[in-house]
Amino acid sequence: MLSMRTAYAAVYETWADWEIGHLLVELRTGRFTGVPWTVVTVGETVEPVVTMGGMRIVPDVALADVEPDEGDLLVLAGSGQWDDGRGDEFAKLAQRFLDAGIPVAAICGATAGLARAGLLDERKHTSAAKEYLQATGYQGSDNYVDERAVIGGDLITAGPDSPVQFARATLQRLGLADERKLDAYEGVFHRADPSAYPILVG
Repeated sequence: MLSMRTAYAAVYETWADWEIGHLLVELRTGRFTGVPWTVVTVGETVEPVVTMGGMRIVPDVALADVEPDEGDLLVLAGSGQWDDGRGDEFAKLAQRFLDAGIPVAAICGATAGLARAGLLDERKHTSAAKEYLQATGYQGSDNYVDERAVIGGDLITAGPDSPVQFARATLQRLGLADERKLDAYEGVFHRADPSAYPILVG
């Protein structure tokens, strides 16, 4: 029997619950892919944190105890910390995952944190806006792509308005669904297209 694949989801004060909700549900349940994953929350410590929506989360593990080769994905949500210039320890963790060839999915403010760490300089990426990342002083403007979500090798990025496209792109990068099912997924959850539902569940 194949061992279950693991997604590490970083959790920190004010992380944006809704930005990674679609993705985590599809990974954990496997309801449309047929491949359920284990989702492990990672905090700077194992002390509780409170999401932007006010939910109190107790991390499963501390950042110092995470080894990239024990996981199959790292997920980083936006939060106030990234815009305050914090989050360096999580950016370093992302660097370790990328160095190990393990995908990292970052949305909204997390892209700014990765930009500051130099992780977007050589990879295709997107965010809320090019100007948002340029404010970090990063050198990756030439690799900015004005799309809802972008796959740049092992890095998946998206802006804050695109949680469904973020989920779709990550499922695509992980090889969990074909293009027809991915389009149906976006059809149901973004376009509210009832004709897409039978394809999604088929």
